[in-house]
Amino acid sequence: MKHTKWPRHTLLLIAVLATWLQTYYTYRTAFDLDIENGMQAFILFINPLAALLCVYGISLFFKSAKGRNAYIITVKVILSIVLYGNVVFYRFYNDFITLPVLFQTNNFGDLGSSVAGLVGWADVFYFVDLVLIILAVLFLPAAKEFNRMASNRRNTYFALSFALLFLNLGLAEKERPQLLTRSFDRELLVKNIGTYNYHLYDIYVQSKTHAQKAFADGGELTTIVNDAKSNEVKPDKDFYGIAKGKNVIFISLESTQNFVINEKMNGQTITPFLNKLIKSDDTLYFDNFYHQTGLGKTSDSEFVMENSLYGIGGGAVFFTNASNSLNSMSEKLGDNGYATSVLHANNKSFWNRDLMYQAMNIDTFYDIESYDVNEKNSVNWGLKDIPFMKQSVEIMKDMKQPFATRMLTLTNHFPFTSDKKDQYIDAYDSGDKTVDRYFQTVRYTDEAVKVLFKKLKNAGLYDNTVVVMYGDHYGISENHNKAMAKFLNKEEITPYDTVMLQEVPFIIHVPNTDIKAKADKKVHEVGGQVDIRPTVLHLLGVDTSNDIQIGTDLLAKKHDDLIAFRDGRFVTNDVVYTQELFYDRKTGEPLGETAENHELIERANAKTTLSDKIINGDLFRFYDEKTGTVKQ
Repeated sequence: MKHTKWPRHTLLLIAVLATWLQTYYTYRTAFDLDIENGMQAFILFINPLAALLCVYGISLFFKSAKGRNAYIITVKVILSIVLYGNVVFYRFYNDFITLPVLFQTNNFGDLGSSVAGLVGWADVFYFVDLVLIILAVLFLPAAKEFNRMASNRRNTYFALSFALLFLNLGLAEKERPQLLTRSFDRELLVKNIGTYNYHLYDIYVQSKTHAQKAFADGGELTTIVNDAKSNEVKPDKDFYGIAKGKNVIFISLESTQNFVINEKMNGQTITPFLNKLIKSDDTLYFDNFYHQTGLGKTSDSEFVMENSLYGIGGGAVFFTNASNSLNSMSEKLGDNGYATSVLHANNKSFWNRDLMYQAMNIDTFYDIESYDVNEKNSVNWGLKDIPFMKQSVEIMKDMKQPFATRMLTLTNHFPFTSDKKDQYIDAYDSGDKTVDRYFQTVRYTDEAVKVLFKKLKNAGLYDNTVVVMYGDHYGISENHNKAMAKFLNKEEITPYDTVMLQEVPFIIHVPNTDIKAKADKKVHEVGGQVDIRPTVLHLLGVDTSNDIQIGTDLLAKKHDDLIAFRDGRFVTNDVVYTQELFYDRKTGEPLGETAENHELIERANAKTTLSDKIINGDLFRFYDEKTGTVKQ
């Protein structure tokens, strides 16, 4: 065999080192990972290595240089796709991708300018290691040669790889006890076990989740039903049935956060119509209300408000559980004589809505085929909100009454671009284009809601229609904290501030009533999207005593103010819990740990655990909601 000065397994060494350093470079440049001490910095540095040694080490079993080289390049391409996919995903969601999301590829073609706004030319640097490995395969003499490693040396190689893995896990467990039981916090997992091990763990978690449904039975539901009945929150008689028999329109306000309400930007009012509406006597504005979505974003908000359950922790429930039996608000309203529908000028299959809406027993889905959509009336993600409102009211005129319909707006969606003629206010001046444009598209959506109200009055629908509006999720992620700090006149955005920025508007308009006077201080209590279902159903006079719900009626005398987020954070009227610390909710000052606070952690975890158990086990298939009993 021809002798070279290169070690026999140089290509393997180059592949491991290049990918390791590229991964670490990506950690430090693409992800905002909070490193608190030297040990965390060391763990972050070593955590990709064990996985890379193992996956590239499989090349030692190949019997030819050609097969080995092809394997190494294939692995590198896959790892590059996974790593860069996380980079792009993180830029918008400030989170790491999960297995269910990774396979939601039928959505990607519709993302359009949103993805374009997340990708830049500088991203080529995330593929430098791939280029280096390909060049090594093409030109390195050692890559042309084949030398089988002796089995004892190969065993030693893998033993050292696994030893490094256990060292990593040991250090991580010491730094973050119970790490692998905290899978809701994906940043902690990536920081401690690495991107690649995190994805392997995610595969395990998802497989375990799907197995729960296969082995679930009605016995698990009996305890849940008994607990639900013992903890039932009864509606306040002053509000129950106040809107009985009226139509109801739910409006999902895309990416609308609460900080824009009653605020000005450079002297310009951001939401003039909503500001005026919430001051009226027939309107309730819940000003301490939070979204509770996960990776499913808008689809999660639909699921949460319809079912008073959470989305799943590692993906979008619209994809993973569209075949589940549910007891949705739409189904409940349908059983009480309502014609139910959704109005959304997008493809029927986007986010798997066509299948999930069937599971929710929604009568009709008015998708893009029901609208006149063209280049002149579209921007960014599709039909602009004002023409959407106008065309939707025309559809409503022909709906059987009473009807319950949900409208999904689109214009105020990342990257928040708009036509010049639709810009009712100037852009902000932070230098962050995403934040600067956001105020213009929020202002446009506010104008669209104004048009909706006018059209409802012209169509003769207004007086007999309740309008419920809610922000579906945040629009500005933590990646834009510098610009947000400028707008909010703060030195920096703290973890406490981040939680408070998850507030979204929740507005209930019941025409020709004095509902505001009756509500008094109720509208200032902390609430969340899980509370929409019981609150609205009770206003419409629909009994929910047999329903299993995580949320409670916001207008009830004993409303539960513990609002848990999908990622483990929570808020109450008094405290905020985030990043394992407690803060005074009103002042933002840190609080010491108390037994009461730890009881709140247990209660918050119990809410998401209960929801997961119901969804993952598809337990409602064993439940008779009409009698409130478990099917035998």
